[in-house]
Amino acid sequence: MSERSEDMSEREPAHVPVLLDRVLALLGPALSDRPAVAVDATLGLGGHAEALLEAHPQLTLVGLDRDPVALARSRYRLARYQERIHLVHAVYDRMPEVLDELGVVGVDGVLFDLGVSSMQLDVAERGFAYAQDAPLDMRMDQSSGITAEDVVNTYPVAELARVLREYGEERFALRIARSIERARQVAPLRSTAALAELVRDAIPAATRRRGGHPAKRTFQALRIEVNAELDAVRSAVPAALTELTVGGRIVVLSYQSLEDRIVKQAFAELATDRTPPDLPVPLPDSGPQLRLLSRGSEPATEGEVASNPRAASVRLRAAERIRIAS
Repeated sequence: MSERSEDMSEREPAHVPVLLDRVLALLGPALSDRPAVAVDATLGLGGHAEALLEAHPQLTLVGLDRDPVALARSRYRLARYQERIHLVHAVYDRMPEVLDELGVVGVDGVLFDLGVSSMQLDVAERGFAYAQDAPLDMRMDQSSGITAEDVVNTYPVAELARVLREYGEERFALRIARSIERARQVAPLRSTAALAELVRDAIPAATRRRGGHPAKRTFQALRIEVNAELDAVRSAVPAALTELTVGGRIVVLSYQSLEDRIVKQAFAELATDRTPPDLPVPLPDSGPQLRLLSRGSEPATEGEVASNPRAASVRLRAAERIRIAS
């Protein structure tokens, strides 16, 4: 989720969300010219939601976000649409439960803009950014859950290395975990700057010169662990697909390969013809339930990346529901 933070009292528009025009074009056919329901599963600062509500006057939008601060800002931003919105404090894997509570049966559009939001990155005290010194927090919802400080100071070396290796795809996971262990025996690690410096020193000098900031993968891994992001994506995307009506569309923006792989697999599961290969014609009940709307994963254009560097890593996948399993 990549939008620049704005104060709730400011009336200047926020930075345009990532791939806004593409998202609108993909969801538009499912939402246009009729009463429709869409879910923005990662509401953030409400940029995508605002554009969808403006483009589709008959649209009702359900917005979810685990971050109470983001939810409050979106509520302010979308106040003029208050009769057409339902904003809920929830992680996106609770979508079926939220829709059930609202009495919504089937939706016409779903949007996921995964990862950490610009607001969370830009507020130093949230602890997401290795370029700014702050407490090691990294919780998207600061009202509950473990912090990154808890992880680095309490996880056994082997478990810490696993987190860094699996969630950060960090080649030097064990070296970094052992360096953290040595440091925390002297004093607990409490700041992002201290951790970033420790990671930098743990990685071989030749490797530091390429691939961006040496702590990038470690910070990604800790954020994913703290917020259980991949577990949420694994359950949320298939659940969202079951909520789509025929003709309904889903768009997912991912920012790292682990998320994108989960989305790809979930789409492929329903986009595959299950007719036995020895039969001459497809069986109606075995045909695909989804039609893929994107060829593989789509990146941002060069122009978008130039105007918004946080779009550099985005990958988009989209699909349309064409059949409901009997």
